[in-house]
This record gives sequence, structure tokens and C-alpha cells, in this order.
Amino acid sequence: MNKVSIAIFASGAGSNAVNLINHFANHPKIEVRTVFCNKADAPVIKKAQDLGVEACCFSNQHFENAAFLTEELTKRNVIWIILAGFLRKIPEQLVASFPNRIINIHPSLLPKYGGKGMYGMHVHKAVIAANEQKSGITIHLIDEEFDKGRIIEQFETTIEPTDTAEDLAKKIHILEQEYFPVVVENTILN
Repeated sequence: MNKVSIAIFASGAGSNAVNLINHFANHPKIEVRTVFCNKADAPVIKKAQDLGVEACCFSNQHFENAAFLTEELTKRNVIWIILAGFLRKIPEQLVASFPNRIINIHPSLLPKYGGKGMYGMHVHKAVIAANEQKSGITIHLIDEEFDKGRIIEQFETTIEPTDTAEDLAKKIHILEQEYFPVVVENTILN
């Protein structure tokens, strides 16, 4: 039986990418085929390679070329793309080539604190500055707009009055590690 091949797109340290790789390491139906990265010095590259997964680094110019990306993904038989801390907007042509098959994780309860420039600590600082009582993660399909695609699932955490952006980041990281691989798996298999 052929496994469903996924590509992870990541730009940074790679904790979510590593979590996904480990989750699917011995999975009977899904495999992580490759990690695509747009930053040559990103730690995710070595981490993926250390776990036996191909890691490809491409320039931002290559990432903007949807035909190039589609060709590279097709060569690897990739069916799904998982964005795990990927900080570039996906070209519309690539979205069209993978309709309803690109999953993103966002560190807020969308539609709040989404859109261009809202990633990582930028989100957490904005949430804390707004005195929100809760935040969380949103796992969603992507479309042509930043953080506007159909929401698959959301998970929340409470924010204490004394929490800092760093405290919130830790809570969000726990949610990401617990739920992201399971939601990706369920989405692909259903």
C-alpha cells in the first residue's frame, strides 16, 4: 500500500516539523517525504536530516515560482503540504495545485490576530497587549489570503493576568505539540 506523502514547509527552529516527523515516523498510511525551507541557516534543516528526512532549501525567489514548487513536489509524489512555522505567503498557483490540501497552524484563535506580519511573538505580544483572557491555536486550510482559509480545529488556553508574551508562547507551544500532528493525521485520513 502506498503511503500518502506530505511535505512540511518550515522557516525556523522546526519544533512543529520535528513533532510531525516523529508522529509519522512509523505510520502505516502517511509519511513525511520532505521538508522545504526558505532559510539556509534554519535549524529545521539539520533536524529533519538527522531524523532521516530530506530537507531542501530554496531561495525566496524559487518559493515565489509556483511552477518550480509544483514540479519539485510532484517529483516527490507529495499529496499534502503542511505549513509548520513557514513565514512566506504561498503562491496562488500552488494553492490552486493543492486545493484543500495545504494545512497551516496559527498561534491565535483566528480570525483574531491573523494576517500579514502576525506570527510568533508578534501574535503573543498583541494578545497580551489587548488583555485577552484566552488565546490558542488554529489549524486551518489555506487559501489565497493570509489566515483566512477554512478552520479545521481550534484549541484554547486561558491567559492569567500576570502572563507575559513569553508565558503565552509556552502555553501555545504545548497546544501545538499536543494537537497539530493528530489534526493533520485526521484531516488527511478523512
